[in-house]
Amino acid sequence: MTKVALEDSLLDAQLLRAVGSTGHGGADVGECLQAVRGLDEQDLSAWYDAWKGLADRVFGLGEQEERDGHRASARDAFLRACTYHRTAGGMLYSTPVDTRMTDSNLRQTAAFRRAAALMDHPVEPVRIPFEGTTLPGYLLRVDDSDVRRPTVIGLGGYDSTCEEVYFYFGAPALARGYNALLFDGPGQGAALTQQGLHMRAEWETVITPVVDDLLGRPGVDPDRIALAGLSLGGFLAPRAASKEHRIAALIADSGSFDMYAAALARMPEAIAEGYQTGQESARAALSAMLDQVAQRPTAGWSVRRGMQVHGVGSPLEYFDAMRDFRLGGVAGSIRCPTLVTHAEGDDIGASAPQLFDALTVQDRTLIRFTVAEGAGDHCEAGARSLFDARAFGWLDERLHPERVG
Repeated sequence: MTKVALEDSLLDAQLLRAVGSTGHGGADVGECLQAVRGLDEQDLSAWYDAWKGLADRVFGLGEQEERDGHRASARDAFLRACTYHRTAGGMLYSTPVDTRMTDSNLRQTAAFRRAAALMDHPVEPVRIPFEGTTLPGYLLRVDDSDVRRPTVIGLGGYDSTCEEVYFYFGAPALARGYNALLFDGPGQGAALTQQGLHMRAEWETVITPVVDDLLGRPGVDPDRIALAGLSLGGFLAPRAASKEHRIAALIADSGSFDMYAAALARMPEAIAEGYQTGQESARAALSAMLDQVAQRPTAGWSVRRGMQVHGVGSPLEYFDAMRDFRLGGVAGSIRCPTLVTHAEGDDIGASAPQLFDALTVQDRTLIRFTVAEGAGDHCEAGARSLFDARAFGWLDERLHPERVG
């Protein structure tokens, strides 16, 4: 794992995640490094305060630039403020919900919308009908013509927001002649923090109404719809594509095959074996261990995140929910060309090769990213330009976007 500036591996990875959006205007390296200088790494309130302070200051710069008529400078500042607000609140997952996280989500959305209004491409906020409510998102179009173009549906992960996914899939898609649809599904972004919609494994129930909605919008070629998933999206997207066959191409970055097996592998062997056979003593031991972990500031973050995202009341219930997050017997139903990525140092995406091996579709590709390339971290966070080149190069050969510019 690449070390940027912090001793705590989780916080340093979050710092890299923010810095990694620099290529598409989501951050400035110096601003990020200054935000964490001298930070108490076990005080998540200090983390929040530092990033919120930076976000507020940069948002203010954007407002001043807009008042002065400097459109591009204002847009750039609002994009950076969006990243910094998301980074501030992203460490505050908890049950009950921390209101600072809810506020961060509102502020990062507001910042992105201010930026979107100043972009050269049309950006339309959308509400996608879904199970009696709607899912928030954005349709980004190459231009405002009726030319039917290929469209990338971009999915985030456990702690992503659709605004963040702009930097991962939206901006690089637009630059290459694709439209992009970005949205928060159950358990993600505003769908979680503002609407209380929780995560599910059956992501085909989410993607099918999303595709239905997309096909009713102008400038969308119904035969060239790609689905690209980031982090947990590397599970959700393949799961969806196994049932929703209007998807013409699939990208799993990085691929995830069996999250339940991965969770069990991190447990002591005796507890894992007893848990699988339903031993109450093993469940009690696992519950006690997870409860203890959840109290730790950074080491317990993923547990607290899982509880909030899944809408459960205990760490053990979160662990139980992982049983549904497996692609065995499912991946073979994917029919479209599929790209699976695997970063060398990414423990979270370690099962990507298993997903690739489980695919039966003839057109399947595994791209490995290495530490030597600077791309060995989770979702190639430190080398997204390299990911863009390889992944969109693969997609170009299958969906053939029209030239732009």
